[in-house]
This record gives sequence, structure tokens and C-alpha cells, in this order.
Amino acid sequence: MKKNVTKKDIIKFFWFYWGQNKKAIPVLLLVMAITAIADALFPLITGNLINEISNLEDRNVFTRGIMTAFSTLIIVDVMYHTCRNGGRMLYNRYMAMPNLKHVVEDGFDKVQQFSSDWHANNFGGATVRKITRGMWAFDQFEDSIYLYFYVTAILLTTIVVIMALQWPIMGLVTLIAIIVYISISIWTVLKINAPHFKAHARVDTRVGAAIADSITSNATVKAFGNEEAEFKLFKAVTAEWKLIAYKCWQVMELTDYLRRLVAILMTISMIGTILYLYSIGKAEIGDIVYVTTTIWVIFAYLRHVGEKISDVQKAVSEMEDVIWYWKTDIAVKDKVDASVLQATDGHVVFDDIDFTYDNQGSAIYEKFSLDIKSGEKIALVGESGSGKSTFVKLLQRLYDIQGGEILIDGTNIADVTQSSLRKAVALVPQDPILFHRSLRDNIAYAKPDADIDEVIAASKRAYAHDFIMGLPQGYDTLVGERGIKLSGGERQRVAIARAILSEAPILILDEATSALDSISEDYIQKALTELMKGRTTITIAHRLSTIKNVDRILVFDNGKVIEEGMHEELLKNENSHYKKLFDMQVMGLIN
Repeated sequence: MKKNVTKKDIIKFFWFYWGQNKKAIPVLLLVMAITAIADALFPLITGNLINEISNLEDRNVFTRGIMTAFSTLIIVDVMYHTCRNGGRMLYNRYMAMPNLKHVVEDGFDKVQQFSSDWHANNFGGATVRKITRGMWAFDQFEDSIYLYFYVTAILLTTIVVIMALQWPIMGLVTLIAIIVYISISIWTVLKINAPHFKAHARVDTRVGAAIADSITSNATVKAFGNEEAEFKLFKAVTAEWKLIAYKCWQVMELTDYLRRLVAILMTISMIGTILYLYSIGKAEIGDIVYVTTTIWVIFAYLRHVGEKISDVQKAVSEMEDVIWYWKTDIAVKDKVDASVLQATDGHVVFDDIDFTYDNQGSAIYEKFSLDIKSGEKIALVGESGSGKSTFVKLLQRLYDIQGGEILIDGTNIADVTQSSLRKAVALVPQDPILFHRSLRDNIAYAKPDADIDEVIAASKRAYAHDFIMGLPQGYDTLVGERGIKLSGGERQRVAIARAILSEAPILILDEATSALDSISEDYIQKALTELMKGRTTITIAHRLSTIKNVDRILVFDNGKVIEEGMHEELLKNENSHYKKLFDMQVMGLIN
């Protein structure tokens, strides 16, 4: 079990979802309790019927006792099945289905809110598997608790009480036999089976992660002709899975056999006791039938106790990730009274910013200040680790700063909802990621209520309309996972169309032309010119030749702006850091 997921967390998690419909709980408990009691009464009523029949002198005349026992048997039988099926239907309606829906929705919602770093460090396929597996594990967990353990506890208590009232010795023997059987079942599952269940869950996750990692990177696999190598790597994962799964299954069979031996001893002790009572005249033929039938009823429940304990243990192991998601605080939260950002001008101010990443000892920014005027086009330049990307992440509030303020149009971004903030900041990255949806859906993602005319207008401004209309389904064409069916230039133009449609006053460009051919770059440059009109634009510059026409270039080094100015102005200074960076790139291209 994860060190930070405790038994208390598991109980809280269970009650969090069951507690959402408290009014239904008493009804559900009552109905299933009636079911258990009715099941426990079957052997008793059957035994009474046998006793009445055995005492019958004239087979042609049924006594009132026989008719009463027979009528009671029918009534209890109808009551049992009505409550059993009715109770399960109520459970499905008010607990099972709503809970599963909420568990998977909450897991998805929580993971969506985790930081970009968290997503970068976790396999997407494995995360999907953990959420869906956690949902079904919760289903198994609540089914085991409510439909099995609760009902079994009521039934066994009823049986022991009834027997103890008739024959104290019989009640005591039955109670001891039940306790021994359950104790051994719990011991074998928790001490023997549990470690194997956990190992099996871990390796099962590895299989899913390995499949997802290779399939999502299939283009790279094909590019290097490494299908066979990937298959060998996957076979190594499945070989480990086979070994651990085999050991787990074999151990389960052995512990099940042990429980069956205990069940045989339980049968011997209970039947032996009732035969003894019969021999001394304290029991009748019907009572032997009663005890024998009761043993069958008990075993009908107890034979599953080990399996259900295993199910609960397995379910707990598989719920741990979802429980961890549920209990883990979001790193960046909206304030309770957060307002919606009303940004129109795109005036950005960094005022005395302090920021340090959690996993780093040294600060990225200390008392950092910067003022970007409305509509200004700036470029961020510097070596890797100089603070360029961090600047953009802080503006989007992907992290919270430790000191100072970041203002957009005079409003502190910490006081507004993250959703409204990010809608005010359009991003065009180096490698745009598209959804496996239609082109229309991808472009309209920035403005879901946009009609087709707005989508087409944005596409034309992004120089994407012509290539889209050349596709078989036009704007209804599915782009494939991550947009794999489109070329790099086409993906960029779709991303630019999306940014145009967003009408965000602030634009962030992560060198959108750095990986394109000259023809695609020409289209993209034209599209970017359209996109930047009337917007405050921040460009993370990788190729310095592409930022000659910005209003201001900011040269970053160790979280400080060490130089600023226009391209030609900075090049005039022979000792400038910018000129050194520019010359290195030029020499690299020439060589």
C-alpha cells in the first residue's frame, strides 16, 4: 500500500461516496437484513415441517401444524426473493451506479487539475488504466461490503441465536466453527495472498503502461524500424507479469484448499453435535434436517468469505491510486471568491516576483519585475534554464509564485479563476497537440459555441481553409491521435486558427516555425502576422533570426533580464550577450 494511503483514507473514501445519499442507506440496510434473516429461517421452517410430518398418524389428513409450517415456508420464500431482488435494484439505483459515475468523474477531474510536471512524469496510458481500474475496484469493494459481508453477518448472527435458544451447546459449537473458519480465511488472505495481489496489481499496470507508451509512439517505432525491438521489450514485461500472476493464482488455489479442509471439520463438528443431541432425546429427525440444511446455508455464504476478503484486498490495492488522487491537494487552486478575469488590453506586469520550483534549492526569480505594454510584441531570448519557459508558465499560473504579483490589465491573476485567465492567454506551441476529433472541433476548442462560419473565418486568416477543403470530409475530417494525420505545418495552422478564434488579448508563441520547411514556414509567418494583430505577443525565441521585427527583445540569464532592445540595436554592441548567441547560431548554420 502507498505510504500516504492509509486504512483511514480508504474508509473516508468509501463513506464520502456512500454519504452522498444518506437517506437511502437505512432502507438498503433494512431490506438486505430482511433478506438475510429470511435465508436463515429456511432451515428452521423446513425442520419444523419435517417434524410435523414425522409425527403425522394419518397421511391423508394434514394437521394445522403442517399447513402453518408450509404456509410460512412459502411466505418467507416470497419475502426472501422480493427483498433480495428489490434490494439489489434499489442499491443499483441509489448507490452502485451513481457512485461509479462519481468515482470515475472525480478521478478524471482531479488528474486534469494536476500540474504539467505531474503529467510529464506519468504515463498517460497508465493513468487512464488506474482511473478506470479504480472505478471497478470501488464497485467490487462496495459490493463485497454491502451485498456480502453485511448480509453474511446478519445471517450468521441469526443462525447462532436461533440455535443457541434451542440448544446452547449447538449454538456454541456453531459459533466456534464459524469463528475458526473466518479467522483462517482472513489470515490466509491478509498474510499469504495480499502480497501477491499487490505485486500482481503493480505488474498489471506496467503491462498497460508499456502498451500505451509504444502505441502512442508508433510513428517513432516505425521511423527506426524497431517493431521487433519493441515487441521484445514488451515480451520482457509480459514475462514478468506471467511469473507473478502464476504465483498469485497458485497461492489462491492452495489457500482455498486449506479453507475447504476447515469446512469439512466444521461439518463434522456440527453434525456430530446434533446426532449426539438426537441420541439423548433432545432433538428430532426434523432437527437433524434443520442443522444439516443450515450447514449448507452457512457454507453457501462462508465458502465465499475467503474469495470476498481477497476481492476486498485486491480492490483496496487497485483503488489506492484513485484514493491518492482524491485525497491529494491541487497545487494551484482558485480562491473561494475568485472572480472572472475581464482582460481586453493585454497589459502584463510582473511586480517583484519571487519563485522557486519545489524540487530545486535555488530561486529562478528574485524580485523580478517587468512591464509589457498593451499590444507590445516582445521576444524572450536566453540559454536553456535562463527562465524563459518559467516566465510563460507563471503568466498562465501553472505554478503559484512565492512573492510579488502578476497583473493583467491591473488585476492580480491569483484573484481570478484559472479558467478565465487561460482563456485570456492564447498559446501556439512548437508542436501543437490536437484531439482525435474533427478539424472543426479542434479549431472551435477555444470557443466551443462558435458556429461553422466563425471557424471558417478563423481558418482563412490562418491560411488553413484551402488545405482543409482539400480533405475528403473537409472540416469534419478526423485528425487522428495527437493530429498525426496532418503534417507539421498543417497542425500549426490549425493551432493558429484556434488561437485566432479564441480572441485572447495575450498571445504566447513558442517558436511556431522552428521545425518547418520553407514553404510551410511562409504560410505560418503569414498566419502569425494575422494572429498577432491587436494582441500583446510574447515569443519564446529559439531561432534569433525570426524575431528581427519585434518591439523589444529581452535577454534572460539566471532569472534576470540582462539586456533588452531591438534586434539591430543589440547587435551593434559587440560585447552583448545577445550578439554572442546570434553569432553562435549563424556559425552553426554555416558549418
